[in-house]
Amino acid sequence: MATLIAIPFSFVLGFLSARNLMKHNPITFTIYNTIRFISNFTRSIEPLIWAIIFSAWVYIGPFAGMLGLLIHTISSLTKQYSEQIEDIDIGTSEAIEATGAHPLQVIWFAVVPQIIIPFLSFTIYRWDINVRMATIVGLVGGGGIGTILMQYLGLAQWNEVGLIVMMIAIVVWVMDYVSARVREALM
Repeated sequence: MATLIAIPFSFVLGFLSARNLMKHNPITFTIYNTIRFISNFTRSIEPLIWAIIFSAWVYIGPFAGMLGLLIHTISSLTKQYSEQIEDIDIGTSEAIEATGAHPLQVIWFAVVPQIIIPFLSFTIYRWDINVRMATIVGLVGGGGIGTILMQYLGLAQWNEVGLIVMMIAIVVWVMDYVSARVREALM
């Protein structure tokens, strides 16, 4: 859920925090600096800490864990997306601008085609990270499989602990395999 909810926010914020798109006007440059600052701050705090913070606000459970992953995912994807936008070939943008296109048309026809595949790759990779991180977030009360794992550990039910660890490893392996195939198909 954290990854799915983060995608549209990160997509928009990625454009607003790309220096090459926002440096032309003092207002947009202020927006760029503000978003960059907030993104860097929220990204510097690990999802585990965010989950603990949200556990105090919305009570212990899966919602707090999802919010912790959401905040970190938005800031991480925003950073990756903005850096990809900053690395585009500027020649295409200049050519479209020379035709008198509106800035949104320049973004849609010159920037988006150059970044869509890296964006998908970053998003799939972040989804993979979030699935692995969800277990750790669950250990601090963020709900999900991590909470169940802690309960079985506390009760010394080693067969269940072993099964959960094996299932986590299998899910991570399958996701890694699927994400590698999807990225390979996109390239």
